Amino acid sequence: MNEMYDMSIVTHNLGVMGILAVILVNLVMLFGAREIRSYAKRVRIFMPMSATMIAVILFTGVVMMAAKHLDFSIENIIMILFGVALIFLELTRYKKLKHLDISKEDALTTYKALGLKILYVEFFVTLAISAWMLL
Repeated sequence: MNEMYDMSIVTHNLGVMGILAVILVNLVMLFGAREIRSYAKRVRIFMPMSATMIAVILFTGVVMMAAKHLDFSIENIIMILFGVALIFLELTRYKKLKHLDISKEDALTTYKALGLKILYVEFFVTLAISAWMLL
């Protein structure tokens, strides 16, 4: 049981680093975007990586909770809420892009403002929770 718990902690930490990397790649793609159609296409291709990294974090968290006999501590509850928030933020970002009128000339500028806010929130909240867990 200890080995499973130790392995899930390592995998969980790698998943958190992975989600940070995915957020950074999304930020770089958004900063480098010049045209909304090509950006939207790249995001649609890259979206499964975001979902996979969120799933890795949630799955390893569930494994750790099972190894601890479903001990609900404040840290576990905050992690669950964080996972739900990440899913909500990613869905919001993708939904805004999907329903964006790409025929308008300022569509990319309009989306960039919201997309950057969402990605910044995801990045800094992930960093804050990671720092809190390391303390």
